[in-house]
Amino acid sequence: MTYDETKTYLSTKNGVTNGYPFGPGIHVYKVMGKMFALIREDTNPISVNLKCDPDDALILRAQFEAVQPGYHMNKEHWNTVVFDGTISDDTLKMMIDHSYREVARKLKKSDRDKLELELSSD
Repeated sequence: MTYDETKTYLSTKNGVTNGYPFGPGIHVYKVMGKMFALIREDTNPISVNLKCDPDDALILRAQFEAVQPGYHMNKEHWNTVVFDGTISDDTLKMMIDHSYREVARKLKKSDRDKLELELSSD
């Protein structure tokens, strides 16, 4: 996926807002105020940090060279995915969906109800 396609996909999720709370070059996506994706635009190639179940994070890192421990994040719960062209669009979308669900599941019930989601297990 390109950077623009990724931004569009991230923005289509229910309850998502985005902005630059850390300054230029760090585009943050939140669900109901909780961060689930962070795109580093100031690197070449760009990368996205995504929340991940700790066990799944290790599997993805072993499977894909472009998936690394989360840069400047809790490395147990976050992965950095480098946009180097080696990860398919479907796989990246799956990682984004997983990150969104990981964060949305932990929202308070009233916020989850507002999202009107079925947070099915992965």
